[in-house]
Amino acid sequence: MLDTATVDRASTFAPTWSGVIRHLHITPRAFLPMRSMPELNLVAGKGIEGDRYMIGREEGYYSSKPEEGRQVTLFEIETLIALKRDAGIDLGPEEHRRNVTTEGAPLTHLVGKQFWLGQVLLEATRLSIPCRHIEEVTGKSIFDPLINRSGLNCKILKGGTIRVGDAVRNA
Repeated sequence: MLDTATVDRASTFAPTWSGVIRHLHITPRAFLPMRSMPELNLVAGKGIEGDRYMIGREEGYYSSKPEEGRQVTLFEIETLIALKRDAGIDLGPEEHRRNVTTEGAPLTHLVGKQFWLGQVLLEATRLSIPCRHIEEVTGKSIFDPLINRSGLNCKILKGGTIRVGDAVRNA
């Protein structure tokens, strides 16, 4: 039986985890290849300098539907490993079309929470949804395997520069 003391301790427990930025990518327009970058400048309330979804200069696939909660997108390197292992699909970090590839960060559990990406504060707004566009761009049948594993959309609360190797951690 679960006693009150156990419940009280559980409610104050804050899970700890730490991750790292493994890859950074942007592209100025939809359908262009993602370009690997050593660092990116994230602007609070706007997006990533030079990226297709920067609010005010949208040139992405969904540019007719600008979304404040999609200023930066993240993807787990663990998903790339699982795609190869479980489906035999080799997908590179430049192919998933998200801006930041992380390792060790539980992205699917961060929706509605704030966290740090290097010195940048983000708020996770929703999970990314796979689209057929990614299959067109990559030529790979990855729509179904990416359901519930397609990354995380975030709003930039405090901007700054992020770099490959920066930590991903709780706020």
